Amino acid sequence: MRDFSDDLAALRKRLDEAFVYLRIDELRRNRPQLETEASRPDLWDDPDLARKVNGELAALTEDLELFESLSARIDDADTLYELAREEGDESLEPEIADLIASIAATFDELELRSLFTGEHDEADAICEIQSGEGGADAQDWANMLLRMYLRWAESRGFDVELDEVSPGSEAGISSATFLVKGRHAYGRLRSEHGVHRLVRMSPFNAQGKRQTAFAALKATPFLDDVPDIDIDEKELRVDTYRSSGAGGQHVNVTDSAVRLTHLPTGVVVSCQNERSQHQNKDRAMQILKAKLAELQRQEREQELNAIRGVQQSVGFGSQIRSYVLQPYQMVKDLRDEYETGNVEGVLDGDLDQFMEAYLRWQRGEGEPGGT
Repeated sequence: MRDFSDDLAALRKRLDEAFVYLRIDELRRNRPQLETEASRPDLWDDPDLARKVNGELAALTEDLELFESLSARIDDADTLYELAREEGDESLEPEIADLIASIAATFDELELRSLFTGEHDEADAICEIQSGEGGADAQDWANMLLRMYLRWAESRGFDVELDEVSPGSEAGISSATFLVKGRHAYGRLRSEHGVHRLVRMSPFNAQGKRQTAFAALKATPFLDDVPDIDIDEKELRVDTYRSSGAGGQHVNVTDSAVRLTHLPTGVVVSCQNERSQHQNKDRAMQILKAKLAELQRQEREQELNAIRGVQQSVGFGSQIRSYVLQPYQMVKDLRDEYETGNVEGVLDGDLDQFMEAYLRWQRGEGEPGGT
């Protein structure tokens, strides 16, 4: 019979560490108060507060139940191992090994939680894709990125709302805005914020030459309630237009699409996915407030960096990741050096490996959470 003592001790140690980074003591203290708050009959008189309370309770319950489940599974593995040793039953060895491996895999996923150090990492994410240099190839590349992120979100069980898609002048799309809803959506997607470069044999080039194209993803935390942002209607330009239909069945092709321009900052947001012009304007205002809140955060960070003497990296020209289809196949992140040859898998939404590598690299570099 194989000796599993060290494996089980390692799992116990990881459980003790999870107790700390999940703040289990704090969650247990807060649970009764949140349950009382969630059961108040007048809670839904304030829908925003109700959603906040229920969201916090759901996240708290999820973490407590996961921790308790892991503890119970380790106990089961320990009991099964002791039984096998007492009985001298080596036939149970594969079952014990599989159980330990399964628990370890759950810890691998759970330990990502300790990497979410940003203030808004638990929030939903507003994502914007913008085609850049490269003509038709860049517009096609922007469309490929949109598909990649939608497939990734679907595989993780996140909800996605496609708010706006603008078709390209030659192919693909020029831009898109979508909301990814789920716990730690922003914490994961902030690792994707930046310029993405594609190198391939261009299908739009008659000579079949290799072409480099650029597109950018911008990720912003979506905040349901942004109390510090007060928008004066006089500072807004509101345009209405007919949806282009580039988003297929997800887009409402009526005259209800709304574009808001915040004149003092030049920030522009659009929404065309809701059923009415009023609903589109409300959603666009939510997105605008979140973007202005992020803009304020960046300005504060720049002021601190000026005091610290920190040099900021160059913007649009400094890609974070390269996707090479020809003459060889490789996707490589230029920040943490993580790479894979499975380009097809990545473009089909297999992004978790890159997100985890970035978060681990960021923690090692001592950078603050959030981008």
